[in-house]
Amino acid sequence: MKLIFAIVQDDDAANLNDTLNEEGFRVTKLATTGGFLKEGNTTLIIGVDDEKVNHVLARIEEVCRTREQIVVSTSPATIETGGFIPFPVEIEVGGAVVFVVDVDKYIKI
Repeated sequence: MKLIFAIVQDDDAANLNDTLNEEGFRVTKLATTGGFLKEGNTTLIIGVDDEKVNHVLARIEEVCRTREQIVVSTSPATIETGGFIPFPVEIEVGGAVVFVVDVDKYIKI
């Protein structure tokens, strides 16, 4: 048995959760924060049999596509203005960070 931790962007989490639930996988959802943008993301925890790991990874890859997003960043201004000047920056968001770990013991009470 394996335990899959999938850290995905909040925009993709509901769709991925629904997709996995429709295929019979049980998913635990945790709200988490981190990354470059300090925005919310979601960590999904999925317990699966060894032979189903690749199937779940394929679903994660299908749903959690990377995309470009424009965010406003700030740069230090000159001494004359004494502040920060906002400017748009295009970054890549989405996708997923996935960890697959072995499970030594599984107990359902």
